[in-house]
Amino acid sequence: MATPKFGVIKQFILAQIESGQWPQHAKVPSENELAEQFTVSRMTARRALQELTEQGVLVRSQGAGTFVATFKSQSSLLEIKNIADEVQARGHAYQAKQLVLKSISVDEEVAILLACQSGDKVFYSEVLHLENGQPIQLEQRYVSSALAPEYLAQDFNQVTPHEFLSSVAPLTEATHEIEAILASDYVCQQLHIEHHQPCLQVRRRTWARQGVVSLAILTSPGDKYRMGGHIVITS
Repeated sequence: MATPKFGVIKQFILAQIESGQWPQHAKVPSENELAEQFTVSRMTARRALQELTEQGVLVRSQGAGTFVATFKSQSSLLEIKNIADEVQARGHAYQAKQLVLKSISVDEEVAILLACQSGDKVFYSEVLHLENGQPIQLEQRYVSSALAPEYLAQDFNQVTPHEFLSSVAPLTEATHEIEAILASDYVCQQLHIEHHQPCLQVRRRTWARQGVVSLAILTSPGDKYRMGGHIVITS
């Protein structure tokens, strides 16, 4: 399937940055210049710049233009802890069970969230995380095959998907949607819980500089897992 025109522009910009042709703080061509260069509308060029800005790759300054963002390490941008590290930090035994690992065609909802087209092939995994032998989280994850081509070759009984993806497509941005739910029969079976027991579900999208890497749906029994964090805001 042909890459959309705005996607071609994004790939061009990313290639210039990754190759070092455009270092941090370098000025990026304007919407008009990109529209002329790629023979597209100004709206198409604007979409490419806007999406890269939302991903933290570019910064836009009113009246001055668009520039390559300051390069930052993963930890300075956002910290998402590896569940295996969390469990082990409590002095408990961590274990993972890989339930599913395959290639699938995505529906329209997932396609929108992964910034691809409905019907495109992506990778899908299900991993059950356990603490002291008890299930504490079911991870259902959709992964971009373009940004993590070796995903299906991994053994997620030994390494978590988060750990692997962090090594091949370092995180630059993430969004979370958190809600209390009553899980499906399948999820209840995996987590060894009753149908009336409330669960905490997190829908997490993660980006690397090249685009959306994964959509993870993380479901945990409400009485066995909690989320927390410490945010430091600097001027």
